[in-house]
Amino acid sequence: MNDVPSIDELLAIMARLRDPERGCPWDLKQSFRTILPYTLEEAYEVAEAVEQDDMDDLCDELGDLLLQVVFHAQMASEQNSFTFADVVRGICDKLRRRHPHVFGELAVADAHQVHTTWEREKAAERARKDWVGANGVLVGVAQALPALIRAEKLQRRAARVGFDWDQTDGVLDKVHEELSECEQTIAAQADSTERVHEVGDLLFACVNLARHLGVDAEQALRTANRRFETRFARVEAGLRDQGRVPGPEVRGEMERLWGVAKAQEKN
Repeated sequence: MNDVPSIDELLAIMARLRDPERGCPWDLKQSFRTILPYTLEEAYEVAEAVEQDDMDDLCDELGDLLLQVVFHAQMASEQNSFTFADVVRGICDKLRRRHPHVFGELAVADAHQVHTTWEREKAAERARKDWVGANGVLVGVAQALPALIRAEKLQRRAARVGFDWDQTDGVLDKVHEELSECEQTIAAQADSTERVHEVGDLLFACVNLARHLGVDAEQALRTANRRFETRFARVEAGLRDQGRVPGPEVRGEMERLWGVAKAQEKN
């Protein structure tokens, strides 16, 4: 074995784990569907390592994510669907197709034109697969994506065929309109189904606003979640210093400490 491990070594380890006679009982029991939650979890852990600027953790999590790719490829190879080499060949071919300004003769002026070329090639790929036209512009946006990410992808698909606002002001007006409809739902004491629809429309409009502002809605909400966690931890710490614990009876103090936490962030 070489001192520097190769992808071939990882593939061999995975094949051994799935060996019907000498493999691991847990690995042998798995299928594409049972492994899927782990694949999604590892992708999110990669995202968290990036957001935390933790390079050691990122290295570790990328390895875990690579294992998921190898695991899926090994199971596919066992049923003669495709191999890991097919996966690598496919992505190499795709990268060359989508970068004609690097691997071809196309000249581009800036990153925006690169993005336009990339999207044009993706649309052509979908057309070759009979996704667009025969089945619709929005076909192929994965159902398993987190809702915020999927909303943005649906909106971008629609925008490619001109179904979009020209100015951010129009999106802001839509957000206000959806918020007003939520208020009307509350005033009318509408049933739970109607409330779900109106809140969903409001969230969808907010994703549209984020897209027009050049903000990744999923990342923005993840950042907001972390800020909330940090601030609330400071609220709890402030209460502990007073010999108190969170609860309805100390709501006023919690709100005061929340304000302090926000001020500390700004400073």
